[in-house]
Order: sequence, then C-alpha cells, then structure tokens
Amino acid sequence: MIGSGIGVGVVGLGGMGQHHAKNLSELGADVVAGADLLPEARRAFAETYGATPYENHEDLVADEAVDAVVVATPNKFHEPIAVAALEADRHVLVEKPLAHSLESAERIAAAAAESDGICMVGFHNRHTGAAAMFDEYSARGRFGDLTHVEANYVRRRGVPGPGSWFTNPELAGGGALLDIGVHALDLALYVLDFPEVVEVSGVTRTTFGTTEEYADPDGFGDNWDAEAETYEVDDAVSAFVRCADGKTISLEAAWATNREPSMDFVVRGTEAGAKFEIGDTDMRIYETDTAGVDHYADVDLSGDSSATGYNEQDAVFLETIVAGAEPTANTVEEALVVQRVIDAIYRSSETGRAQRLESAEAEPVAAEELEASARLD
Repeated sequence: MIGSGIGVGVVGLGGMGQHHAKNLSELGADVVAGADLLPEARRAFAETYGATPYENHEDLVADEAVDAVVVATPNKFHEPIAVAALEADRHVLVEKPLAHSLESAERIAAAAAESDGICMVGFHNRHTGAAAMFDEYSARGRFGDLTHVEANYVRRRGVPGPGSWFTNPELAGGGALLDIGVHALDLALYVLDFPEVVEVSGVTRTTFGTTEEYADPDGFGDNWDAEAETYEVDDAVSAFVRCADGKTISLEAAWATNREPSMDFVVRGTEAGAKFEIGDTDMRIYETDTAGVDHYADVDLSGDSSATGYNEQDAVFLETIVAGAEPTANTVEEALVVQRVIDAIYRSSETGRAQRLESAEAEPVAAEELEASARLD
C-alpha cells in the first residue's frame, strides 16, 4: 500500500477531515491521531480509527507517532497549525485556500521553505479524470498554444447559512471567492502552467445573504438566519486576469445568482479547445478540419470515474512523502500565486481599479495607464 508506515494526524474532524482520513486509511496510511475542539467529534474519530484524540493541535503535532498532518479547519486556523507542524518537520496537507489572507499564506510558505517536511495544498480538482485527460492531450500539443480559460463555479442557490464560519470574515477571510472561486481560479492557472500574472481586475458582490426574503428551495443553508451578524462576505465575484504571455482568465464564481448553475470550464487553444465540468471525468474537444469539406470535429471523451480527485490527490501526497522528494503538484508556491490573485481581486473590487502584480507586490494601475492601454488596443 502507498502509505504503509506513515502515521497521519488530522486537525479538524468535520466533513473534510473525515474525508481525508478515510482516503488516507484506504491508501494504507495509519490514522493515528485526531484533534478537534468538540469532544463528540474526538470520541467518534478515536472509535473509528483507533486514533489518539487531542483537544489542540500542539499536542497532536508533538505526538511522535505523527509523521504527517492534515489541516481541515476554518481558514483562519490554517497558519498556526501548518506552521507548528512544519516547524516540527512534519509533512503537511492543508485544505484550500492556503490561508484566510495573503499575509498568513506568506507565513505558511516561509515555514514550508525552512522545513524538512513537505507541504501540499488541497486543490483536488487538478486530479480528476477530465483534468488528467486535458493534461495529456495538452502535452501532446493537440490544443496548440493555450490562450484563454473561462472558469465558472456558479450556484443558483447555495449560500452556506449565516452563522456558520463560512460567512464569518474573521474565520473565512472572504466568501464565495475564497470558498469555491478558489477552485476555479487554481485550476485555470494550473492548466495554463501558472504563467506570470501581471494584472487583475474584479468585482465582488454581497447581494443575497443579507436579505430576509432569500429563497433556498434546496435547503442548502440549513442553518439560515437572515438576522445573523456574521454575513459580511461576498456571495459572487466576476474577475479578469491578464498574464505576461498574453494568456487570460475570466472567472465567475457565486454562492447564489439568478441564473442557471454552472461549473463549466472552457479552455481555448490555437489548434483546438476543450470543455469539461470542474470535478468531472468527461471532456469535449472542439476542433475544425478541411478534410473533404470544411467541418467541425468535436470529440467526446469519457474518463474513468472510479478514482476521484480527492483520492488521487491524497495518493500523490503519500507518494511524495515516500519518495522523499519536493512536491511537484499542489505546491505551496502555486497556492501562494492563487492567494495573491485573490487578494488582488478583493482590492480591485474595493478600489474600483485594476491591480498590477509585479514580483508578488500588487500596485494599483493608474487611470492614465488604463486610458493609454485602451488607446493602444
């Protein structure tokens, strides 16, 4: 088994923590410890895995049986847990986003650079069947030069209920953009091979979560409370990302909108294009040809659905530990780029101006520069 002999401790024993624990256990790792503030969560986890329960992450990290730590807590707590684990030279898999703020993400990255443990970030959609097929066909040159990605992660109604940590800016750091938009943004940068981002513009909106008339037909936010004081985050974002080599990304992400939901991911290339749903196993390739007569040549591909993105990601984490090598997938450096773009989107929305990213330092684009750019275009 891949993870044989690797002792894993999970911090945050909610849905995501449980999911990782199950995957890692099935991959052969030993789930030896779990930490959570809730006694009932600790008890259930200990019974399921025979793991040592801890109330805090410090004691879990100090457990000599723990080789690797999974961080599955609210965003604000990623930094203290990940940094403590990395300083103890534990291996770390931290759920997305890397942190609740850019400054916090940078501190995690600094700790990772000094640690003998590896650090990876939970962007599982890179590992789905559709993404794997896209990777291979792109490597073969089928799409030519990639030029643009249309990235959508849009729910018609899917606001986590006010009162949860998802809608608390102190705990989450943001709303729909940091929760689900981060998946679409990371995947877009990933398929473009993380080009240098030079300019970001965006608008975030808080439209639905503060209304007493919010309709939730599917009961997504089962703890809905329109009077909660913790809904101060975005529930939708529209953004545009420009890269140094001319590649671009358009992003639409929302917890709630008055339109049909969509997780469509569209990649344009000079020779062909591709479309798939984020997290899916199928993909369509769009081509044209002149054989016999000018025609469209669209091809539908159906991938193996037996392995999910989560499973494949956790397997890569264990394989990287076993290899004793630096991560080549889901790296902290890539997650930090994603965090910088997110930070720039929020600042662009606040200022009403595009933000230029240069050497990881974002500066506002002056109105004169925008006007000059428009004239040149």
